[in-house]
Formats: sequence, C-alpha cells, structure tokens
Amino acid sequence: MFILAYILSGISLLMSLLFLVRLPKPPLGFVVLIPKLTAGALSPVWAVMGAVGAVLGWLYQAFWAIPMGILGAGMMIWYVWRCTRSHNGFEKAFGAGWEDQIPSQQAKHMVKRRWSLFLKMKTSPQPIWERDIPFWTVPDTERELLCDIWRPGDSYISGLAFVFLHGSAWAVWDKDYGTQHFFRHLAAQGHTVMDVAYRLIPEVDIYGMVGDAKHALAWMKANVDRYGVNPEKIVFGGASAGAHIALLAGNTPEHPELTPEDLKSADLSVCGIVSYYGNTDLEAGYKVFDVENLSAKIPPVPIGTKVEPKKAFNYAGRLDILLGGHPEEVPDMYRLACPTIHVHPGSPPTLLIQGGDDFLVPLAGTLDHYAKLVESSVPAINIVFPWTDHAFDLLLPQINPAAQSALYDVDRFLAIMVKKN
Repeated sequence: MFILAYILSGISLLMSLLFLVRLPKPPLGFVVLIPKLTAGALSPVWAVMGAVGAVLGWLYQAFWAIPMGILGAGMMIWYVWRCTRSHNGFEKAFGAGWEDQIPSQQAKHMVKRRWSLFLKMKTSPQPIWERDIPFWTVPDTERELLCDIWRPGDSYISGLAFVFLHGSAWAVWDKDYGTQHFFRHLAAQGHTVMDVAYRLIPEVDIYGMVGDAKHALAWMKANVDRYGVNPEKIVFGGASAGAHIALLAGNTPEHPELTPEDLKSADLSVCGIVSYYGNTDLEAGYKVFDVENLSAKIPPVPIGTKVEPKKAFNYAGRLDILLGGHPEEVPDMYRLACPTIHVHPGSPPTLLIQGGDDFLVPLAGTLDHYAKLVESSVPAINIVFPWTDHAFDLLLPQINPAAQSALYDVDRFLAIMVKKN
C-alpha cells in the first residue's frame, strides 16, 4: 500500500501537470496532444486516484504521497468545476427567460446536467442511418459527393436539420469521423443530421469547399419533405476546418465570389451556426501551421490534383494551397476566407465552442469573431474551456467534462433554433 500510494498520487499529479503544458506548433504538438486530451477527458478518474493516493499515504506513512495526491486531485477537481459551471451566455444572447423558448418535447430528450460521471446520452431507440447518399455531382465528371443522414427512429421529428462538416485541416479525413455518439444523440431529439463529405485540398481550393457546403445545404432544402424538415430550421455546424467552412458559408449566403453559379438564385440562408474550434483568422492559422516552412519542404501542387489518402497529410493545414498563395502574395484571399469579415447584422445566431489552450486555432481569432457578432447585434454565445486543447470532444465523451458541457450547450442552442424559426 505504501508503493500504491505513491503510484496513485504520482499519476494524478503527472496528469494534472499536463494542463500546464502549452503544446508547440505542429507537427511536434501532435505528440503531446493525446496525453493532454486524456488528462482532461479522464480528469474525474485522476481526481479519484489522487484522493485515494493521499489517503493511503496518510494511512501507511507515505508522507510525500499526501501533498502529491492532494495537489493532483485538487487541480483535476478545479478543471471539472471550471468546465461544467453554468454561464450567462444564453441569457446575454437570447434574453431573460430564454429557457422558456425551448419546446417541452425537446427538453425531454436533452441532457439534464452539464456533467455526469458516466453520461447516458439520450439516444433514439433505432436511429435511421442512411449512408453514402449522393447530394451533388461535380459538373462534367462522374464525381459524386456523398453524405450520411441520421434521423429519428421514433415518431417525434423536431423539423430541424443540422448540416455538419467534419474536421479536416482542409486536407484529411472524411464524414463519420468520431461523431456517431453525437449524431445519435441529436437524432433522439428529433433532429435530422446531414454528415457531409466535402472535397479537400489539393482537389479543390476555398471556393470548392464553400461551394460543396452550399450544395449540401441546397440539397437538404430540396429534400425537406422527405425528412420532415422545415427549410427555415437548418443549422450549419462543423469542427475545426469544417467549422471554418460552416462559418464562412453560413455568413455568405449571397456572396458573389463564394456562391457557385448554379446556386446564385437559391435560398442558402441558415437559422444558426455551431462551431467547434473553427478557425476565424487565416493569417494567424498560417503562422500556427508554419506554412512557409511546410511549402519549402513540400511545394504546393495545382488545384485539381488527386493524391493518395496516405499522402494527404502532407497537405494538412496548407493554407497556401487552400488560398492560392502566402499572405503577402494574396492578402485579399486571406480576407475573403476570414468568416469575421463577413459578419453582418443579418448573420445567423452562432454558438462558438473552443478550448482555451487550443494549439491549432488561435483563441484570439474566435474572441474577435464573437465581438464582431455582438457588435452586429447577432445572438452569439462563446464557450471557452480552460486548460483544454483542440479536438477535446472526440475523446471519451461519456465521461469527458468539457465534451459533456459542450453537448449541454449544443442541445439548448438547437432547441432554441427549433422554437425561434
């Protein structure tokens, strides 16, 4: 028990110290990312380990285990409290009594607490999952863009559709990437989820990606009767690069440069946007990814180039390919691709969610985006989780305090979108 006291207290303290580590730029930052995400996701476990270690240290005279365990447990408890404490974001965005805007049928299916030790998310008994549905064919090719549709398996349909764009660093991954628990939960609330596989660099640039997002939205609006969706109740959402595209597309429904020719007369408006750590400052993102150095090692390739999946990581974060050059070469493109530039009084209500230690997406850009929304009188909520890094929601969401707290807010934001429109 003497040795066990030191083991438990030591592990708890070590994991808590990871909170104090600020990750370096990629690719080195990815080496420490998983351990740091694990520290946050399993913080309740590390807290219990530290407490048990301190008690065993007291009982079996392992005296150094006592302060080690107390410090480790204390930091973990503080983290859980900070991530799950209530805030006034909804009241500031939607006014006093905002909870009265949530339909009673909706409230029954939402998570009831910001955090539970083992979250049992509400799920539809048999959600209907339709896979690999074509939503658009690239002109003059046989290239079909695909999506998955999640919809409720019982009789209640909220009428809201959530068009989701996956994280990608603009170059990698696909739909159905770590989101099944999330989409099952949304389907249980009667929502329809469209999980979109949009094209990536170097196959397309920013115009192609935003165009794909808008084609997905147009397809959903054309199929509202099929899924019981109200065309006025469609929300764009995304994670990381997908959130950047969602923010950009959602704020530019009629932008002449960012709207494909075949959609110029279409209604491309959405009633809300949900961003999980989306980049809103592309010049800052350029510096984070150290694109100048990356482009020196691996020169950019022409747009339209097909690459093997295993080589796609060579182009992750390559904003010089996405935007056609470096910031000093094409400054107008970096401004065009900045969602904050396009915020206006008619922008959709927006929920921004991010970790305070995000090493890939500068928090300053998110804060500026939120400030621009508030300045434009757009209902907006900005959630920042302390000591939390990029992609925090993908790891162990059933116990992860930050992931659960984010889900709590997403539930309520979408419920308000059902009522308001």
